[in-house]
Amino acid sequence: MFQEQFVDTLNSAASAVTPVMQDQAAQMVQELSVWDLTMRGGLIMIPLAILSVISIYIFVERYIAISRARKEDSSFMERIRDYIKDGEIESARNLCNRTDTPYSRLILKGISRIGRPMNDVLVAIENTGNIEIANLEKGLSWLATAAAGGPMIGFLGTVIGMVDAFYNLASAGTSANIAVLADGIYAALVTTVAGLVVGIIALFAYNYLVARINKVMNNLEAKTMEFMDLLNEPA
Repeated sequence: MFQEQFVDTLNSAASAVTPVMQDQAAQMVQELSVWDLTMRGGLIMIPLAILSVISIYIFVERYIAISRARKEDSSFMERIRDYIKDGEIESARNLCNRTDTPYSRLILKGISRIGRPMNDVLVAIENTGNIEIANLEKGLSWLATAAAGGPMIGFLGTVIGMVDAFYNLASAGTSANIAVLADGIYAALVTTVAGLVVGIIALFAYNYLVARINKVMNNLEAKTMEFMDLLNEPA
């Protein structure tokens, strides 16, 4: 009887303490915010923040530029064909200037070379296409740098934090405890997480933009071949 009463008392005490411990744990979790984590990362978080801002800006700016370059007028080549067949070269040039897209600038360059050997026309168009693609790729090197450099900077911050944590542990001497080491390691790992986040986002953004640029490049090649076929058609 006494043992049963003792066990019941322990169970009651445990059931009373458990909610309190759960409330305390929940409160600690709630207090851990993204801003607190960022602050624990130290000075290494500054270059990571700069990389993230640059990556976001380049992605948005390039996305808008590439979207404009991908706009296409389905009747453009048909009108160019009609103008050239009718000998209205000036009207074809005006249409290219009004359209103001990468493929229209390619066709404009080809029109300006009409009357020269076909190889010269093709080379002029290809050179213009290379310039257009290079313009679309502006800033992508920054995304590639952020994708590769972000995790490395984060890892550097972690190594520095680990050195600092073990130094504090050694300096504590006989009063050292696991809390001193755990707190330092926790703060050090924050930079690794931040670096990986920046690197992953920049990598996905870079590959996405490259894929869209490749589609523009394929469109330019198709327009080039269509224009060359037009020049080779019998009068």
